[in-house]
Amino acid sequence: MKLKIGVYNVEWMRKLFNSDGTPKTTGKEFERSQQLATLINTMNLDFLGIVEGPDTLSDGSKTASMQLNNWVTEFGLNSNLKGIHGTPSRGQQELCALYDSAKINVEFTPTTSKKNQFDQPFLVDTTNKLIKEQYKHYRPPLELTIKNLTGDEFSKVIVAHTKSKGIFTAVDYAKFEQISARDRMRLFAECMSIRSKCNDYLENGSEVIVMGDINDGIGMDFYENKFSKSAVELLLGDVWEPNKILTSIITKPKWTSYGWKPSSSKFKDRITEDRVNVLIDHVLVSKSLTSLNGKVWNPYEQKDDLDIQSVKQELKFASDHFPLTSEIENPNI
Repeated sequence: MKLKIGVYNVEWMRKLFNSDGTPKTTGKEFERSQQLATLINTMNLDFLGIVEGPDTLSDGSKTASMQLNNWVTEFGLNSNLKGIHGTPSRGQQELCALYDSAKINVEFTPTTSKKNQFDQPFLVDTTNKLIKEQYKHYRPPLELTIKNLTGDEFSKVIVAHTKSKGIFTAVDYAKFEQISARDRMRLFAECMSIRSKCNDYLENGSEVIVMGDINDGIGMDFYENKFSKSAVELLLGDVWEPNKILTSIITKPKWTSYGWKPSSSKFKDRITEDRVNVLIDHVLVSKSLTSLNGKVWNPYEQKDDLDIQSVKQELKFASDHFPLTSEIENPNI
């Protein structure tokens, strides 16, 4: 079985909805919804993981799924697209997904045992000093199971938006260093928790797809070199357990005069104030899954891709990130 999947940080999608969960139909928000709808139609995916989706209230009176379904109807997307969400986060940006219900079933399948519950505190040793620290996911990763219409499991999916390592307050250089190290440790901790869940899935015979905004690259910056690891490398797995290693759907990025290529977003360097291209959105798949035609929908880099260039303007203005897509084949179903 082959599915076309993707992940997209849609940049504060909650702003596209009224307080009652209905889509906004005027102003700049309406225009951005139209751009996003055009992009999703063009990508024509069976499954799309969404980062920074609409919010879910703890009492269930408003959910990301409900708002996504309303949005699909309002903007004329494929009527088979259905929304799904998981555990509400402590913030206003939810992890959720859209899937083609005519082709697959997708279920929210969180771990119910005390071990590795994403909505509970957990202990990990991020510094390799044999001392475990307690952390908690700010946004509990979304645990889903994709099945075909007859009930055969295609893969487990974890959609994640791990801790930002950005510093948004005025600090001196000493404080900047302290906060940077602290934030990186939390980023490592969240990815170690996700990786532990991947091991559980793989040991139980499931395939795994991890996707989302990880806020880190693969051996790309000062702190990754300082700590001799990156969050993405922690997600990829242990070289001593090669059968459990995850692989990226895209090729290894290269450093250019504008930053990394391919890139899924950009940020302003706090010191030089230059804009730097970064690859912080990722899709990682387990060994038995085959990835085909993996790409970042970056119109500045993919100049020969006709599909990407056909929605060039939408990609520029719909979000501050670019989506990643790939065809994923599970030869066992």
